[in-house]
Amino acid sequence: MNFINVILPIPLPKLFTYRITEAESQFLKLGMRVAVEFGKSKIYTALVYEIHQIAPTSYEAKDIHQILDETPIVNAIQLQHWKWISEYYMCTLGDVFRAALPSAFLLESETSILKNNAFTAENELSNEEFLIFEALNHNSELNVSQVINILNKKTVFPILKDMLEKKAVVIKERIYEQYKPKLIKYVRLNAQYTSEKLNELLESLSRAKKQREAILTYFQLESSTKKPIKFSDLEVESGTSSAVIKALVEKEIFEEYFIQTDRINYTGETNKLKSLNEYQRVAFNEIKNSFEEKQVTLLHGITSSGKTEIYAELIQEKLKEGKQILYLLPEIALTTQLITRLQNYFGVKVSVFHSKYSMNERVEVWNNVLDNKSKAQIVLGARSSLFLPFSNLGLIIVDEEHETSYKQFDPAPRYHARDAAVVLANIHSAKVLLGSATPSIESYQNAKEGKYGFVELMRRHGNVLLPEIELVDIKEKHRKKRMKGHFSDRLLMLINEALEEKEQVILFQNRRGFSPIIECETCGISPQCPNCDVSLTYHKFKNELRCHYCGFHQAMQYKCGACGSEKLNNKGFGTEQIELEIKELFPDVKVGRMDLDTTRGKYGYQKIIGQFQAQEIDVLVGTQMLSKGLDFSNVSLVGVLNADNMLNFPDFRAHERSFQMLLQVSGRAGRDKKRGKVAIQTYNPYHQILQQVSTNDYSQMFKEQLNDRWQFHYPPFYRMIRITLKHRDFNKVDTGAQWLGKSLTNVFKEHVLGPTTPSVSRVRNEYIRILIIKIPPKQSLKTTKEHILKIKNVFQAVKDFRPIKFIIDVDSY
Repeated sequence: MNFINVILPIPLPKLFTYRITEAESQFLKLGMRVAVEFGKSKIYTALVYEIHQIAPTSYEAKDIHQILDETPIVNAIQLQHWKWISEYYMCTLGDVFRAALPSAFLLESETSILKNNAFTAENELSNEEFLIFEALNHNSELNVSQVINILNKKTVFPILKDMLEKKAVVIKERIYEQYKPKLIKYVRLNAQYTSEKLNELLESLSRAKKQREAILTYFQLESSTKKPIKFSDLEVESGTSSAVIKALVEKEIFEEYFIQTDRINYTGETNKLKSLNEYQRVAFNEIKNSFEEKQVTLLHGITSSGKTEIYAELIQEKLKEGKQILYLLPEIALTTQLITRLQNYFGVKVSVFHSKYSMNERVEVWNNVLDNKSKAQIVLGARSSLFLPFSNLGLIIVDEEHETSYKQFDPAPRYHARDAAVVLANIHSAKVLLGSATPSIESYQNAKEGKYGFVELMRRHGNVLLPEIELVDIKEKHRKKRMKGHFSDRLLMLINEALEEKEQVILFQNRRGFSPIIECETCGISPQCPNCDVSLTYHKFKNELRCHYCGFHQAMQYKCGACGSEKLNNKGFGTEQIELEIKELFPDVKVGRMDLDTTRGKYGYQKIIGQFQAQEIDVLVGTQMLSKGLDFSNVSLVGVLNADNMLNFPDFRAHERSFQMLLQVSGRAGRDKKRGKVAIQTYNPYHQILQQVSTNDYSQMFKEQLNDRWQFHYPPFYRMIRITLKHRDFNKVDTGAQWLGKSLTNVFKEHVLGPTTPSVSRVRNEYIRILIIKIPPKQSLKTTKEHILKIKNVFQAVKDFRPIKFIIDVDSY
């Protein structure tokens, strides 16, 4: 007897075994999808992980339902990488499987309820059962959602189970294929019409002038293009309607046929790479030399030093070797600008993969990478592109490697794309280039210790000087009454100067919405989210209050809900408020806003960035999206409205991230010829981080942060595993957290922090408790994880604790 182990796209901790026939075992390969029955006759798509002859001991193996693929859609290298992610980040292979594959590949069945015509004992049915039975008299079948609507209740499975036992209904599972290939309709002349018969054909259509015109146009197109003729092209060129061409098809003069094509195709021209300047050429050669000894190299290049041009040269070399290249970016906003640059160099070889693309488009990119097609030789994408089925990977570029967007926080797998990319490259024997103007402390430390190669590029392209950074003391400005709204007189003067010179301005405020808090002046109460422990943010554009954690929203209140007072006041400010203030202060200026609210659509980023590049927008207000590697040549001024929010965030990386964010956003200024200016408004201009930003002193920041990390036992010296408990019952999660804290402390002693309550202690009506385990340099990570899993199993064996969500996050920063 032959068996297969399968990965299910549901978070199950083990691989399940199914029986296969001798014929199926000849055909099946690793990485193929099969349909399997699991649970109460529910059918899932599973992935073949292993083929063997060992029967399971704890349960009876079922037969597989159906083989879904002719060839594997996942390769052996991917499975090896998935296994590492599963083990390192302490999640199941099912979690990785669901995250990796486009949703079109994850076929799940829909349950259909059909009437049993042999059933006659209607008097045995309850009122609710009779309603379903009566509905089936008028419908051939019902799905579960229709039953829920009929009964107007959510819990319908017990009722359906009783009807099954009474044999009143039967259940059928149906699987739907979600991916639909794009088909282009073409026409051709029927083979029976040779050139001799052509005159006869045209004479027979002497009265049907439009049909005759369509045939003549067909021959003109055929002789001029020498290519298959699209139905739509023939319709346009002949000036006829589709009905005319369809009539010719019905007369069997024309034949219709379809050709499958990708949804995204590049049709532009390609140009030569820009020649590197002397500093870029030195850095490029150093990277190549470093790759001979090290697998990973860190490129520390200041903003606007031309790192992208170096990446392009490296890509060119790998393309000559016939290798695949993965170019990782932290933000979809960045891909928008970079797609144009890379396609300009490499044309059709560039494919893009991220969540703003449709399900069908992602499936096509997946298949192109799987088949190692030239049109997907370079993949540009966000962190999810790491899961694509590469078979010949030669280079991974991780641009802006310090960005927190590379870390997946929810749901599992909670992986870090930069670290997972290093492992993937190791499996492929490929090279990794980490690039940043402000490297993460972990990567910089690895480079200093010799684990990574290290290359510096400290000259801006065109020898433009780094921007002049000025710290504006708004505490002093408030005292002297030199503030207009949230703008100091100094920042307004700089904006005015830039606009008079026909230059563009970027204003940075890392909070969206109009105001984060609406407070009653009489009783001091502000509207709170009913599902989370946070105040609602006011969005003036939609005139609503919205929770940024769960999405709850309601209309703006004009009276206090507690005391009825009409004296409501705004506390704090977001991008919306800055946009409106700028419009009031500079009424003739075109203002744009770039945050999560304005970039929701597929082309949201593209539209705003395109307008700003075309200089249709003079002042662009935005959140941290603006800080990540965007290149605008006409920006001469960057204004940071409030630098203190980031500095005072309760996190051990707050100072490092503030430095990175401020330096990155400053780097958007003066990228072409003229030296840019940056004005950072703050209540504390003498803060060490702000002083280091003003002098662009990365090395001093690195030394200070490294000392703090060593003293307080944080990464890169100590590793961290964060455990989060969630439940709707406050007492249950609190009791569970106390029990877990004691159990962990017994094993790990003083290296356990917590349980603690986070600053937002309830989200989506679930109370949260957090525990952090610090792992010393010499302590085995593998042994630590084994101890945690043992404690987790004991925790979940306790009846009262079983419903509590137990979330493990490895390297949770």
